[in-house]
Amino acid sequence: MPDFLSKPLAVAGRGTIGALGSVGRAWTLFAASAGATRHFAIWGPHLFPQMARVGVASVPIALFIATFTGIVMSLQASYTLTGTIPLYFVGTLVGKTMILELGPVLTGLTLAGRVGANISAELGTMRVTEQVDALETLAYDPLAYLVVPRVLAGILMFPIVVLLAVAIGIVSGWFTALQLLDMSTPEFVKGLRLFFEPWDVWFAVIKSVSFGAVVTGVGCFYGLQTERGAEGVGKSATQTVVIASMIILCLDAFWAATLL
Repeated sequence: MPDFLSKPLAVAGRGTIGALGSVGRAWTLFAASAGATRHFAIWGPHLFPQMARVGVASVPIALFIATFTGIVMSLQASYTLTGTIPLYFVGTLVGKTMILELGPVLTGLTLAGRVGANISAELGTMRVTEQVDALETLAYDPLAYLVVPRVLAGILMFPIVVLLAVAIGIVSGWFTALQLLDMSTPEFVKGLRLFFEPWDVWFAVIKSVSFGAVVTGVGCFYGLQTERGAEGVGKSATQTVVIASMIILCLDAFWAATLL
């Protein structure tokens, strides 16, 4: 086979084999981490500090993004609906969009950069400086000590951060409608309640739980796979953000297709 055909095929083959190998190693890591949850004495004391780092410390950036998302959604909705649909549908569009889509997804993508990269860099540094090996020497289960509290913190705190972001996004959209669109509060609330379903909130919670598991899990995986010193730490952090963001978007489509 000519070189101009064989080389691309070889590159694609190596990439496919490498990707499948990474998936296999990831499932092995996550299965072992699930088994490590029985060591509560190891991961229990670290859960609340990790919840503070993953969740509480992420609130400001999540609320900042949600605020301006709500403002933009309100303005764009009024522009789109001008002259065709009653203006109170601005509340409908802002509420539905923030709850079902923009609130969970934008928050998940933001925290993939903030939380995922942080976890990957932290664990990657521990790996290349042999601190992970030291834990094994001291008879500590590294997965129970490093992975379990971070993943559980992501699962528990992501829904809280997402719900706060959704609430702030809707409030900022309401305030924008009052100040810039000549709408009244009853009009905005009428649109907000028009197509609201309690299931919408549960849908956002389900998505955010899966996003939390993905962001923290991918960060832990690439952090523990780090090699080659500082260069490897940077590469692991970059891979974490890219892969976690891709999985979040795939999960977003999956949950929409299966639950809506």
